[in-house]
Amino acid sequence: LKRKLVHDFVVIFSVVLLGLIATGMFQFWPHSIESSAEWSLDRRSVHDAPLVRIPMSSPIPERGDLSCRMHTCFDVYRCGYNPKNKIKVYIYPLQRFVDEVGVPISSTGLSREYNDLLSAISDSDFYTDDVSRACLFIPSIDVLNQNSLRIRETAQALAMLPRWDKGMNHLLFNMLPGGPPDYNTALDVPRDRALLAGGGFSTWTYRQGYDISIPVYSPLSAEVDLPERQPGPRRYFILSSQTAIHREYRVELERLKEENGEALLLLDKCSNLSQGLASVRKRCYKGQVYDYPQILQESSFCVVLRGARLGQATLSDVLQAGCVPVIMADSYILPFSEVLDWKRASVVIPEEKLPEMYTILKSIPHRQVEEMQRQARWFWEAYFSSMKDIGMTTLQIINDRIYPYAARTYEEWNNPPVVKWTSVNSPLFLPLIPPRSPGFTAVVLTYDRIESLFRVITEISKVPSLAKLLVVWNNQNKSPPEESLWPKVAVPLKVLRTKENKLSNRFFPFDEIETEAVLAIDDDIIMLTSDELQFGYEVWREFPDRLVGYPGRLHLWDHEMGKWKYESEWTNEVSMVLTGAAFYHKYFNYLYTYKMPGDIKNWVDAHMNCEDIAMNFLVANITGKAPIKVTPRKKFKCPECTAIDGLSLDQTHMVERSECINKFASVFGTMPLKVVEHRADPVLYKDDFPEKLKSFPNIGSL
Repeated sequence: LKRKLVHDFVVIFSVVLLGLIATGMFQFWPHSIESSAEWSLDRRSVHDAPLVRIPMSSPIPERGDLSCRMHTCFDVYRCGYNPKNKIKVYIYPLQRFVDEVGVPISSTGLSREYNDLLSAISDSDFYTDDVSRACLFIPSIDVLNQNSLRIRETAQALAMLPRWDKGMNHLLFNMLPGGPPDYNTALDVPRDRALLAGGGFSTWTYRQGYDISIPVYSPLSAEVDLPERQPGPRRYFILSSQTAIHREYRVELERLKEENGEALLLLDKCSNLSQGLASVRKRCYKGQVYDYPQILQESSFCVVLRGARLGQATLSDVLQAGCVPVIMADSYILPFSEVLDWKRASVVIPEEKLPEMYTILKSIPHRQVEEMQRQARWFWEAYFSSMKDIGMTTLQIINDRIYPYAARTYEEWNNPPVVKWTSVNSPLFLPLIPPRSPGFTAVVLTYDRIESLFRVITEISKVPSLAKLLVVWNNQNKSPPEESLWPKVAVPLKVLRTKENKLSNRFFPFDEIETEAVLAIDDDIIMLTSDELQFGYEVWREFPDRLVGYPGRLHLWDHEMGKWKYESEWTNEVSMVLTGAAFYHKYFNYLYTYKMPGDIKNWVDAHMNCEDIAMNFLVANITGKAPIKVTPRKKFKCPECTAIDGLSLDQTHMVERSECINKFASVFGTMPLKVVEHRADPVLYKDDFPEKLKSFPNIGSL
């Protein structure tokens, strides 16, 4: 009897336990059946999607906030912490939006490309069908091609989305922005604060660190299987395959063809073929027909000129062919340039340098061309080859911004994933020198010396390692020149307007500074050559914790006066370098802005002097090291500058410099500046060797 009671008790306990487990499982199991918002084209076609009418009086979003950044227009708290460090993306259910009379907002509906994009996202680890867990929201409204959209109605449809909230945390994909006659470089649909993954951004419409520049997808090249070709010399040196380029460019290319003969192949559309898919895949030259895009594999370099839009699908075709793109589209933000190093896969030439294109390309060593061909093909395979690759790359970039501690490294983005012993870094010998590839950001402080500023920009743009130009406009009473008046440069150029005229603005940690290296330079430093600047950057790479500059200065103890004295005369010693032209790590911008001891920063702004001495004090105090002076140059001379527009020429300037040193030493409680007798010059600088054997032949004089 006792055994029977025990048996009955076990049975009853087991039933109760199973019931509790089942109840818990049903309580916490994902309710996929109830999730009617799940996005899936497999279960729902466009024709079956519910119809939504847009009232004429529906609100229209604002045009788009150009000041948006991730910390102002994106709510990172929606993303939260998760062990995988991966954002969750929600796709709105498919709907057919029409106006009050039943006319659709788009003439094409859902394109095949956008269908592929949404399907890829829904199959990825980023996707969630739980709207409450979502960090990023993607509308199922197709805005890839602005030509097919009704601008006002599309904007109203976006505003009707239940989680729109002025576009916060929403992402739109657009590859063909603008329309005739002006062809704006960003989507014209009003979108509030939404992020834009755009295919034709210029430096004037791109919101650095917020928007994502994406390629213009080429379905033509995706449908053609081009087997990878080994890098090396090709039949043609330069090839141009675009059919709708401006007449002036066509004339200049024809002139280059006449000068260089068979080395350059200039193709155009075939006039003797009937219109259709067959003609799209053909190019002609004097009656001879070539298969496109196969012909691209026969050239070392392929020209990619701007058309009506900056972004061109030709770029994708060229990369697939393993042909090095020669990009001539001033102010164009290259696809995924936030993470991809385009200097390794392309040649960017200002449009005005088109007549010199052949000479420029001939100067590139053969080995470098082969490396660029290999890198171009890999860029296409990894980031351009499908809508899935474009979508996943875009989401990964946003993911890296939100979880920067888990972000991909420069090497992971730019090095093909081939395991070689030569590419493995020993943990015992970690690299201490920053890589050359990211380059440096030049920050130019200016007030109203326009002519001198433009000369500085032009000279700096010649430096090979320049990655970006930032102009800090310190004049609140005068607007910067119009876009058309600025020099045409091959790197992104951004003008940052300040709210107050302060010298400390030059050391503010702007979001636009993405490189480790910063070149602070005044708007009147027109005498430095590109070789001097490039050499200064190379020295900084070996000493990234130092200030690396050109004219050196010294602090001396005046025994008679019993205080410190500022010395600008020529000596064998140096304890400071002028930040009118100096390289340093961007980390020091944060220290200067937020961690400068005492009232030094306010004192500098009030006296409009000594910001460079303050930076020298700060770096020396943190590192315990002296600055590094490079090249023989000891003074800056500005022939055009007068006492009216030059701060350093004021009579009280030098007296204040000595006062600064004593003031700063008092605040720091010590004298951190270190005196050294050291200068860095290029090897072979003064040796009697041919100029072509020297890496930096054009080093300025004293």
